[in-house]
Amino acid sequence: MIQTVDFAILDWIQTYLRNPVCDFLLPKITVLGNKGIIWIVIAITLLVIGKKTPALEMIMGLVMGVLIGNIALKHLVARARPCWINTAVDMLVAVPKDYSFPSGHSMSSFCCAMILLHYNKKLGIPALILAIVIAFSRLYVYVHFPTDVLVGSVIGIIIGYFVPRIYEHFFVKEA
Repeated sequence: MIQTVDFAILDWIQTYLRNPVCDFLLPKITVLGNKGIIWIVIAITLLVIGKKTPALEMIMGLVMGVLIGNIALKHLVARARPCWINTAVDMLVAVPKDYSFPSGHSMSSFCCAMILLHYNKKLGIPALILAIVIAFSRLYVYVHFPTDVLVGSVIGIIIGYFVPRIYEHFFVKEA
């Protein structure tokens, strides 16, 4: 049932939203989320400019996401990717070799966007928009089901909500 709805959404995207501009842009945007690279670059930039706490929290959130999503859930659920099942779709990116559920790109993006939003709305809102676009790109390039992206996003939001509180509780000294 869920997979039927997932494929219906993916097929709708392929039928009605595929176009040359998005075919060019969205694979490049999806690459930004590979291994959390854009968020690592942002965290390093924050460290360099002296914004230590949000930078360390972003790294902490990314590590939590890898442990929860990529190491635990992906192997526990072992869900095939849509491009493994329906090989007729013209792929815009290399076919990933790891499992589909949950979307690590969505998880890391929403986690870091939430942490940035916690500290600075001027940074957080564009980060949230980028997270949404990265998450959508995973559907557009046909490497995730909508439920993979949805659950990855929710896990990322939860991690991004709790990391500042955990960091403050364990690492911030009371005066």
